[in-house]
Amino acid sequence: MLIRSLHHITLVCSNAQRTVDFYAQTLGLRLIKKTVNFDDPSSYHLYFGDETGRPGTVVTFFEWPAAPRGYPGIGGTHHVALQVADDAGLLKWKRRLTDLGLAVNGPLDRNYFKAITFNDPDGTILEIATVGPGWTVDEAENALGETFQVPPARLLASSRDDGRSQAETWPEPVPEITPDMTLRRGMHHITAISSDIQRTHAFFGELLGLCRVKMTADYDDPRLAHWSWGLDGGRPGTLITYVERRSNQERRARIGAGQTHHFALAVADRDAQLEWRERLIQAGLRVTPIIDRVYFRSIYTNDPDGHIVELATAGPCFGVDEDVTQLGEALKLPPWLESQRSRIEALLRPIQVPRARALEVA
Repeated sequence: MLIRSLHHITLVCSNAQRTVDFYAQTLGLRLIKKTVNFDDPSSYHLYFGDETGRPGTVVTFFEWPAAPRGYPGIGGTHHVALQVADDAGLLKWKRRLTDLGLAVNGPLDRNYFKAITFNDPDGTILEIATVGPGWTVDEAENALGETFQVPPARLLASSRDDGRSQAETWPEPVPEITPDMTLRRGMHHITAISSDIQRTHAFFGELLGLCRVKMTADYDDPRLAHWSWGLDGGRPGTLITYVERRSNQERRARIGAGQTHHFALAVADRDAQLEWRERLIQAGLRVTPIIDRVYFRSIYTNDPDGHIVELATAGPCFGVDEDVTQLGEALKLPPWLESQRSRIEALLRPIQVPRARALEVA
């Protein structure tokens, strides 16, 4: 009965075709499932990930064309980070994105990794982060997260004055995504916002059993805490981080275009999920019954600030209703909506799906 990794994050977009173009064409993720929001079949639910949609690689979108713009805040996500192998891959991404007209911040040295930040077409804050150097640069592996780590002064200074980092980029154009750039390794981390970091630790560290791998301060405002939880010594793809904000100074998040609806952690199977559900109930938390999402089973609860947190099973996976070589090409509906296909298709704007390209991971 252990959390295994991140499973997916679900965001809100306002235009499905624009989202497909950006995440599949610009960022090179594979569209692995084109379906509908099972709770609102009049709108798309799009899934992106690696070749098969392994848990931890999946970024999904509800299309809400009429939704107001969302924004980060207490009870919401600040950004999601995708992982790249090393500094060279990071600089190639910066050059590729800036040549495509995106505003890119960084590379920023976050001590445990380097990162660039930018926005998707709806304003979602995205980060691309390197796998290393990792969490042991200032603590022993067997003592991660036990003591507060003061951010190095050089990093606080670079956070305030990023002129040098802004000038750093790859020397040549990068028109194609090369194997050492692929983002199909999946998520690096998800960063959300807390009004009480100790209460957040009680949820993720004590109740859900994630290991606290770092206690430090927010590099952009060192008066405030920034803690991280994960598995296997903070392996990318398992990491949840929270920045603490004062409730009398920070607004609450608003779900809408460009903001997270929920994020999910992976559990092994339905039996483990039932055990987790009972544990959450015993802790006095709201938790849903198990819900069939066809590609996995889900239960939903909330973190202490109200952010929706899902526990999703690792399977059955995305090949249950179409061949893996054809993932994302056809509109797939759950069995209980198949009889309504004609009506549903009439409500959806057709989208063009790019042919998936095979990318070897360097």
